Amino acid sequence: MRAPVIPPDWPHRDASRHVPAARHLWHIQEMGAGPLLILIHGAGGATHSFRHLMPLLAHDYRVIAIDLPGQGFSVLGPRGECALTAMSRDIAILAKAEDWLPLAIIGHSAGAAIALEVSQQIPTRAVIGINAALAGFDGVSGWLFPILARTLALLPFVPQMFSKLAGNPQKLRDLLASTGSKLDTAGESQYLHLLQRPEHIAGSLAMMAQWNLDPLLRRLPQIKLPCLLITAQNDRTVPPEVSDRAATQLQNAVRAHIPQYGHLVHEEAAPLVAAPIIDFLRDCDTDASASPNPNRSRPL
Repeated sequence: MRAPVIPPDWPHRDASRHVPAARHLWHIQEMGAGPLLILIHGAGGATHSFRHLMPLLAHDYRVIAIDLPGQGFSVLGPRGECALTAMSRDIAILAKAEDWLPLAIIGHSAGAAIALEVSQQIPTRAVIGINAALAGFDGVSGWLFPILARTLALLPFVPQMFSKLAGNPQKLRDLLASTGSKLDTAGESQYLHLLQRPEHIAGSLAMMAQWNLDPLLRRLPQIKLPCLLITAQNDRTVPPEVSDRAATQLQNAVRAHIPQYGHLVHEEAAPLVAAPIIDFLRDCDTDASASPNPNRSRPL
């Protein structure tokens, strides 16, 4: 596999490298030293979404962010496996190959579901979700959306057509506005670059086509690891109530509420996201046997 060219102005490009594992060619970014944190972006994103959060966490931790297979600058393997279970398995293979023993796995949106799955396959002490997408599709969309995504993923030239249609500044601003978030000019240009890459569109469509949360949602009550679920009040993509419901099902979950911002809160207000993460991780790092009170909430 040939590694995609990373633009010279891509955030933290000097921290990037490509690693072959589990039939994929992974793009990862690494910085800092100390206990390890693994960061996993959501559907359609990339490591750039952690551009502001990574340096804040890297003051005290070794931080590794991963581009999911086929997204960002990772190359999807020949089997095209992008289901939740497949990607989680492959991240676990990557982690074992690289000798990663994370203190915590942090995921944004759909990345939080992947983080929970990976946590059941490699040793870790905690999972953190940022606007975690821990709910299935409702009603008609429960069967229509995966079928539509699967059909689009299989049609030739759809990624190229989609990147041309969606990859313009106004369409991007409309898309970002629908999440409840407002990014700076640099952040918008990075998403625009991704939308203009047919390979990234194809990888994102493949992930959506194969996405199935039902088995994980049924297993939430069995997960004992400490979990922190961070929500943003103005998230229009995954409302805070989704994390609230998930927290009641997990055995050991705490919640942190940020009273504004949208789905991309970690890009809009990274310090507000870093603060509860660091507090939570100190508890995990100081005493592995200490369990956060599942009924405690942390308003910010």
